[in-house]
Order: sequence, then C-alpha cells, then structure tokens
Amino acid sequence: MAYVPVIDLSLDDLELAPVLSQVCTEVGFFQVINHGMPSAVEQRTWSALTAFFDLPLAEKLALTPENIGDPYGYIPVSAESLAASLGVETPGDVKESINIGPIDPPTHELSGPDEAIIYTENRWPESLPELKETCREYYDAMTLLSERIMRLFALALDLPAEYFNPLITHAPSALRAVNYPANETPLAKGQLRAGAHTDYGLLTILHQDTVGGLEVVDSSGKWVAVPSIDGAYVVNIGDLMARWTNDTWRSTLHRVVNPVEGEASAARRQSVPFFYNANWDAIVECLPSCLPPGESPKYESAVAGPHLMTKFHRTATPS
Repeated sequence: MAYVPVIDLSLDDLELAPVLSQVCTEVGFFQVINHGMPSAVEQRTWSALTAFFDLPLAEKLALTPENIGDPYGYIPVSAESLAASLGVETPGDVKESINIGPIDPPTHELSGPDEAIIYTENRWPESLPELKETCREYYDAMTLLSERIMRLFALALDLPAEYFNPLITHAPSALRAVNYPANETPLAKGQLRAGAHTDYGLLTILHQDTVGGLEVVDSSGKWVAVPSIDGAYVVNIGDLMARWTNDTWRSTLHRVVNPVEGEASAARRQSVPFFYNANWDAIVECLPSCLPPGESPKYESAVAGPHLMTKFHRTATPS
C-alpha cells in the first residue's frame, strides 16, 4: 500500500471508520476518490483560477491585502514563508496565491472585531466577473465534502457521527489557489516552492495538477512524495484536529519541493487547497475517547479562531 493511501468514500461509513482511524494515527494524509464533487464544478474553478494567475501582475497586485497579515487577497511570489508558522526562518516561498474567505456574510452574531476579520469582504478582479460565483460554487461543494469527512472522523474516534456538528455550524473556512511559477531565476539557499509546515485548522482538501512536488514526512523523518491521482483529492489533518485528539492523530509536516533543473517538471505548478476550520469560538480540548484512564491532556483548551490566526500571521514576510 502507498504511504499516502487512497480511500474510497463510496464505501459504508462504518467500514471506513476503522481505516481512517489507522491512517490518521499513522500518516495524517490520505487521498479520497468517489467523493461526490461534480467534475464540471472542479473544472470551471480550476480554469477560472488559472485565468486569474495569467492576469497582468499589476492587476493581481491591486488585490493585495492592505495590511500584512490580512487574511484575503493576492499574495505575490516570495511574500509568504510557510515554514515561519513553525518558527523556522527561510526565504519567501516561490509561489503566488489568492486567499478567499467566506463568500456570504455571516448569519450568526459575531463575537467581536477579531472574528469580524474572518468575514472581511473578498477582493475580486474586475476583468474576471465570473470568478466570484465560480469560487462560491466550489467553496460550497468543498464544505459539504468536509462535513462528510468530519462525520467519518467522529466515527473513527468512537464518537457519535454528529459529534462535531455543533462546532462547525458556521466554520470560517478558506479557499486558496496557488501558482508555483516555472523556475526562471536562481533561488536563495533554503528557498522552496512551499516550506515545510503543518496546516492550522481541522482538515485540508487539496486539488493538484500532475507536475508533482508535494512531499510529506513519514514517521522515520523521511520525505515521501505524494502522487497525483486522477479524480482524487489529497486530505490531511490540521493542527486543531490533532490537538482535539491529544496528538493521537498526526498533523503531518509537508512541503512542496523545487523541480530538478532541466526536467519537464520544472514547469509551472498549480494547486487549490480548501482549509476547513471549526467555528471561531469552538473550544478545542481533548476528546473523551483520546484520553487514556489516569492520564492528563497534553494541551490546555484553546479557542479555535485565535489559534488559527496566530499561526497565519507568522507567515507574512516583511516587504
């Protein structure tokens, strides 16, 4: 079996639960097939986001967040270092991206100005008027898939399937599109397409092209390539999910490495991750099924939203 296994979501939930329990404990990464995402939605979104990255740089820069650390908008090449979220100093990552938050206004009462930042209005290019609705369709479909996976996670943790439902009623998730340009200039020492990092929230669902470069670290510390499988999404556990499980489940270190000079893989790479989060005010504390008798939790309880934003703000590199 591949280190990052493939899981068929058409199987019965009770059949999938023990498989997910083992995979999330040992690997923290898996790929899903038969996930229910309409291929037309996926293709429209991919094409629209490719068109965004093909815009003139000046038009993309017009969507740059006004303040470093603001969550949504365009981030140019080398303006972000994902390894910084773990306190590791590296040159900026060789990628550009656009971050998109909740597209509809909140329907619940916000807890204060910190949560309100999560609902900052997204910025859209005037020359691509269809991008907003295309991304809304994808965002909504990804939310449904994430909710299905969270139900499976509950079963895998010996909890009722609906256990997490009250904690994800207004999850402030984020859609990101990432473009890794072809390597045309020498890179700084230690500079990668995406530095080694873990994700911050509950889970990430990634759509990637066939260029390659995504790697995860295994239990022995070795980096292992994650293959691109037609029709599959890569799913990984985030820090908050690991914290909920008292680190029974792995939030696995991963990165995107540079292509080898001169190879066909030196081409541009594109990916679209969806970061699924808990409600801003969700209390994350050790789940009852993850605490052996007589032991204490590894972590104090944490509030999901502030935990998430603390890590996000570390990644901005000074201009």
